Amino acid sequence: MSTFTFAPATRETAKARIALQGPGGSGKTKTALRMAEGLAAGGAIGVIDTERGSALKYAPVPGRPDIESHEFAHLPMAFCSPENLIAAVKAAEEARLAVLIVDSWSHFWAGKGGLLARVDEESKKPGHAGGKYTAWAPVNDLEQDMLDALLGFPGHVIVTMRTKNDYEMTGSKVKKIGVKTVQREGAEYEVDVVIDMVEGTGTVTKTRYAPLNDVTVHHPGEEFAAVILEQLGQGVDVVQVILDELTTDGLTYDGALALHAKAKSRGLLATGTLHPTSGDPTTLGTLIAEYGTALKPAPAGSPASGPGTAAPATAPQASGQPSGPTPRSASDAAAAGGAMAMVTAPQMRMMHACFTKVGLGTKDQREERLRATSLIIDRQVATANELTFDEAATLLDTLSAYGDFDNPADEFAAMVQGLEDQLATA
Repeated sequence: MSTFTFAPATRETAKARIALQGPGGSGKTKTALRMAEGLAAGGAIGVIDTERGSALKYAPVPGRPDIESHEFAHLPMAFCSPENLIAAVKAAEEARLAVLIVDSWSHFWAGKGGLLARVDEESKKPGHAGGKYTAWAPVNDLEQDMLDALLGFPGHVIVTMRTKNDYEMTGSKVKKIGVKTVQREGAEYEVDVVIDMVEGTGTVTKTRYAPLNDVTVHHPGEEFAAVILEQLGQGVDVVQVILDELTTDGLTYDGALALHAKAKSRGLLATGTLHPTSGDPTTLGTLIAEYGTALKPAPAGSPASGPGTAAPATAPQASGQPSGPTPRSASDAAAAGGAMAMVTAPQMRMMHACFTKVGLGTKDQREERLRATSLIIDRQVATANELTFDEAATLLDTLSAYGDFDNPADEFAAMVQGLEDQLATA
């Protein structure tokens, strides 16, 4: 007999699952891209385009930065079979996309190679005496595999769905009774938020998040996405938990292996973060591997394998970093500096995204980032890890404000130069 055990429930930070539905020309693709930019927080965006390349109308125009556009990876798809969507989702995972847009999901239901076409194909095979009714069984399995792949994608997912007007006859009169989504009935239950689009205006018709109930927004975009992110962030940040466990003084090699398995099971190995010591962009998987390698027991017979020896418990010091102890987690830093709360892992991850927006996101610009940070918070810091929670919040507010400018890199550089000039004349 199997033994079942109930464990305490926690609300882990989830990823957005959003559906935009509306007729052609209602603004679904544009809205999906605008919201994706808010959800991605500087990460990569990918579009599975079943609409004959319509998403490319919003791509950058070479030599024309004045034309509004969105940067994204593009995957055209003409044959919309479940197998193709599963393969495309796998490719999106390998590309480490932060947001995956399926434009449109309707084609995987009613398009070429879609589920309805597969039912028709199955019904013509020998052994289906019941016609399309009995042909649904294998197609239902395919649909479930497709849903599992799409909803199991480790990043955010936005799907668009076409709608058409639905009518009924009352005597000799035709009456419009609403709209009908081109997708299997009940598809909206697979996502967390459904937004009806009409001429660029979105109305939330289904949501699991109270602040979004019946909300209507003209041209939903990054601000709307920020509300969804806030709702998703209420709960346990699994990345933060793993980082705290990784940087604890008592970490062992076996413990690092367990953290790697934990991160892998949740699809978090490719999650971007900043190195606790150097502040350089890295991934959670790379960071765990680095700490684990430093803790790996030396082979028997080597000089380091004698009694009383152990692998170092800290990550290697980055070149150019000052020697001496560095706080290894928010709790350790608070203990070292009193009760002051220190920068959190989510703040560190957001910093990289915001610095990218203002033109300081590359690895070789680390010194420029630190210089700008020191000027903004009015205190010299050697790594972002030294920031307090409030200082990180001030930095993020500043970066976010300049990231919304028309020329964020130039405007931010001018602001930093102004602070340097003030410091020189003080």
